[in-house]
Amino acid sequence: MAKGYTQKEGEDFFDTYSPVARLTTIRVLLSLAASYGLIVHQMDVKIAFLNRELEEEIYVDQPDRFVANGQEGKVCKLLKSLYGLKQAPKQWHEKFDRTLTSASFIVNEADKGVYY
Repeated sequence: MAKGYTQKEGEDFFDTYSPVARLTTIRVLLSLAASYGLIVHQMDVKIAFLNRELEEEIYVDQPDRFVANGQEGKVCKLLKSLYGLKQAPKQWHEKFDRTLTSASFIVNEADKGVYY
């Protein structure tokens, strides 16, 4: 996990927003599914925040027990997002949004966390 608490806004990250579906919307969709006898599938993307390339240059300390001998003072440059970074949720949503819209899904204007 990255030490996101050490990041400075405007220097290490610029935006942290990531929309999620409102609880009311989820209840309405579940009610409609129950009324029409539809099957509902739910999924959890466990490595969601690890699948987005970074826009900023971010360096982290080497992980404990993975420091090469003679290179103790070096740091690692991140190529992809990592848990704990302030911008990780926003970057995941951008990739998710691009994937769904390229597959002809449309963002719901009333709830940006819902696609149809």
